[in-house]
Amino acid sequence: MHPETRLALYRIRIAELRTEADAHRLAAAARPARHPRPLRARLGWTLVEVGLRLAAGPKAAVAVP
Repeated sequence: MHPETRLALYRIRIAELRTEADAHRLAAAARPARHPRPLRARLGWTLVEVGLRLAAGPKAAVAVP
């Protein structure tokens, strides 16, 4: 694909994404504010995240010659 064509397509896609983000931001601002999650729920999700990180294990180091 020609570089200028690719660049034009990227610019169009960026404009579309920005439009979607603006629409989402406006819709979120129009919704009533949610109550913050209780401490128990936040702690639970934090423990789930920590467990998933531990289950993934350490990443293997790559030796560079």
